[in-house]
Amino acid sequence: MAVNLQAPRAADLHAVAGVRIGVTMAGIRKADRKDLVVFALDAGAAVAGVFTNNRFCAAPVQVCREHLGAGSGIRALLINTGNANAGTGADGLARARQSCESLAAQMKIEARQVLPFSTGVIMEPLPLQRLQAGLPAAVRALDANGWLDAAEGIMTTDTVAKAASRRIKVGGHDVHVTGIAKGAGMIRPDMATMLGFVATDAVIAPAALNELLRETADASFNRITVDGDTSTNDSFVLMATQRAGHARIESLASAEGHALRDAVLAVSVQLAQAIVRDGEGATKFITVRVEGGRDVGECRRVAYAIAHSPLVKTAFFASDPNLGRILAAVGNAGIADLDPDLIDLHLDDVHVAHQGGRHPEYEEAQGQRVMKQSEITVRVHLHRGAAASEVWTCDLSHDYVSINADYRS
Repeated sequence: MAVNLQAPRAADLHAVAGVRIGVTMAGIRKADRKDLVVFALDAGAAVAGVFTNNRFCAAPVQVCREHLGAGSGIRALLINTGNANAGTGADGLARARQSCESLAAQMKIEARQVLPFSTGVIMEPLPLQRLQAGLPAAVRALDANGWLDAAEGIMTTDTVAKAASRRIKVGGHDVHVTGIAKGAGMIRPDMATMLGFVATDAVIAPAALNELLRETADASFNRITVDGDTSTNDSFVLMATQRAGHARIESLASAEGHALRDAVLAVSVQLAQAIVRDGEGATKFITVRVEGGRDVGECRRVAYAIAHSPLVKTAFFASDPNLGRILAAVGNAGIADLDPDLIDLHLDDVHVAHQGGRHPEYEEAQGQRVMKQSEITVRVHLHRGAAASEVWTCDLSHDYVSINADYRS
C-alpha cells in the first residue's frame, strides 16, 4: 500500500568502487527469504555512524559504537533481518560479538573491523548458529552490484525495497553515491532511523565525513515520523571508500564538498521519504512545513506535534478536513509564549486559518479537495521570526493496527 513509491531497479543503482555486497537466505526467522547481508569494504575506507538515542538500545548498536570507537578501520558490515537482538542482555551482546568474530574469520580481518546490525522481533535470542551457517554463502556472493538484493535482504514489514543512487563529477572524476534503507513502523528518529546505509567512492577526510553524516541525518532521516516511536536498533552509516581518484575533500565548504553533500543528501532524503511512503498502512504522504519561528528547534517541535497527533493522522486517513485538530496540535507543541492569534494555516494552496481563526473565504469543500489527495502539504506560519523547518509523515489507518497486532505471527 506504499504511497506513490516504486520498487527500485538494479540497473539504476550505481556500483561504488571499493564496496561489494553478498546476500543469502539464512532462515533467521522465516525460510526462503533474503535475510543476511554482508558489505565488504576495501582497506582504507572511512566509515561514520549515528545510532538510536533510545536507552534500551540493541546489542548490535552497542557493539557498533565500540568498534567505531576503536579506530581499527572498518572492513565489513553484517546485517540480519528477522531478529533485532534487542532486550537480550549479556547473552545478546555475546552473540553480537560472536557474529562479528565469525564473519571476520571468513574474511580474514579482525572482529573489531566488523559492524553488526540487526532488525526484527525484540526480546528473542539471535539464532547465532543459523547466522553463522549462512555466512559462507553470503561471502561467496560478494559482488559490486548487490545493492538491490541488499535492499530486499534488510526488509521487515516494508512492502517495497528502498534504494537510491546518484552520480556526480568531482574534479573531473565520476563519483557515485548509492544507499539502501529499511523501515515502515517504529519510526520517529532522534538521530537517524531504522537501518540506513549509504556509500560513496568519494575521497574525503574522515572529519569531513563525520560532519557530512551529521548534516545528512539531520536533514533527512531526522525529519520523518510514521508513528512517533523510536526503535532500539536505529542506525545510519555513511561509508567513503576513497576510490574515485580526485583530490581529497578536506572541507564541506569547498565546491567539491558542496557537490558531494548535495548528492549524499539527495540519496538520503529519497530513502527517508520512501520510509514514510511505505509507512505501515499508509495511504497518504504528508509534508508538514512550519515557518515564522524564532528558531529551527521550535519550528520542528510544532511540526512534530502535528505529525505525531493520532487525531490529525486519522483525519487525513478519512479525508476529513477537521482542521481544528491541526490548530490544537500547534497549541500543544509546548511553546509557552506562542500567540494563537497570529497563526496562519494552509492546506496546499488553500488558506484555511488566518490570525488564529477560520479564514473568511475558506469553504469546507476546498479542504475536502485537498484531503482526498495522496500527497498533501500542511503549512503553518507562526509569525514569530524567520526560521522554518519541515518533516514528513503519513496518515494512520486501520491497517496500521492490523499489521502491528499480527507482527509476530
